[in-house]
Amino acid sequence: MSLIKNHKRIVMADHPAVRDLERRHFLRQGLSLGALTLLTGCDVTDSDAVDGVLRGISRWNDRVQAWLFHPNKLAPTFAESEIDHNFRFNAFYPESKAPVIDGASWRLRLDGKIADKRPWTLAQLNAMQQESQITRHVCVEGWSKIGKWGGVPLGRFLRQVGADTSAKYVGFTCADGYSSSMDMATALHPQTLMALTFADQTLPRKFGYPMKIRVPTKLGFKNPKFIVEISVRDDNPGGYWEDRGYNWFSGI
Repeated sequence: MSLIKNHKRIVMADHPAVRDLERRHFLRQGLSLGALTLLTGCDVTDSDAVDGVLRGISRWNDRVQAWLFHPNKLAPTFAESEIDHNFRFNAFYPESKAPVIDGASWRLRLDGKIADKRPWTLAQLNAMQQESQITRHVCVEGWSKIGKWGGVPLGRFLRQVGADTSAKYVGFTCADGYSSSMDMATALHPQTLMALTFADQTLPRKFGYPMKIRVPTKLGFKNPKFIVEISVRDDNPGGYWEDRGYNWFSGI
């Protein structure tokens, strides 16, 4: 379980003081200052020392979660009757600021260790074999919702474009300035989806039209929306919240 499970979303993410709070918030949730001192012997008034310890804990947390992750173990699925039709919008900005994207002109760029880097259109993605799932979205803020998502399994897409599946990471760039990344095993997981629909309808703007990545084996902030680029690489590309101190693996 992630040490930052109860980490709260902070909207003013670009303010220096808030960035510092973001980096340290899970300390308050998972470790007391006294415990940190006893465990490490570091001076908690020394910012560099504390940051170093926190980074070490987060890296250890990532390794443990990666070791526990099974590439074929499925997240729980639910019945149609359990769907929450009042599904919640969530981002680092209000819903009114969600980008408006023209699906006809939208292109999905490909980069990195991919053989065929030609951009994809929305029509091409819709022409691929589609799958659907009813799974639970679990937010790092402590709430969850069950929804129905449909689209193309990311692993199927990556293999079709000749991605090097021995690479370590898959990164995502979004139209709203967001970004995220995941390990290759999670990208190839059978439930990791390039979501094009929600509740059997075209993906709504607020949920990431024209395409989002739905990852039911990870916390919600690892489900990026408004995707404009997918990259395959061996260096960890990080992500919007990951670069601000959130645990990178964040499996659930």
